[in-house]
Amino acid sequence: MITIVDYNPCWPDEFRALAQPLQVALGALAVRIDHIGSTSVPGLAAKDIIDIQITVCALAPDLEPALAALGYVRDVAITTDHRPPQASGPTSDWAKWYFRPPPTLRRMHLHVRVAGRPNQRYPLVFRDYLRAHPLARDAYGLIKRQLARYHSDDVEAYYDIKDPVCDIIWSAAEAWAQASTWQPTLD
Repeated sequence: MITIVDYNPCWPDEFRALAQPLQVALGALAVRIDHIGSTSVPGLAAKDIIDIQITVCALAPDLEPALAALGYVRDVAITTDHRPPQASGPTSDWAKWYFRPPPTLRRMHLHVRVAGRPNQRYPLVFRDYLRAHPLARDAYGLIKRQLARYHSDDVEAYYDIKDPVCDIIWSAAEAWAQASTWQPTLD
């Protein structure tokens, strides 16, 4: 079931609690660790799932055992992100590794993406744009609430509609980022 809840001001602290052991375990393998997704945008309604992006120089074999030591399990069925229709470049630009957390942790998604690729930039620009544009944030929250209302038990329908909406927001976010010489904040 997809359930959208009001923004919880505890989410940033919950992200930091999850990120700290990841940073220790990965050390220099992690270029950066970011809180992404809807729970990273103050005031945005979201699924109560913390999304974390680990940025790396390469999807290298030594990442998997470092994360496995913390109980994370790589889901080998998830190897790419949704590719927006306006994206150019090779398919490899959208490659990622996805890890499931140990059962002792709160609900979360762990994405590992390569620095400088469009799929690594996308969630950071998207997040910071919504943080800077409350009208877009609130409209996006309303869309998600309505999608969950009509498609709470149909994940495919939910994302078939949500992904193109995100692509529209991303297009505006990219224009904003280029006009403002945006640099991602580090949470």
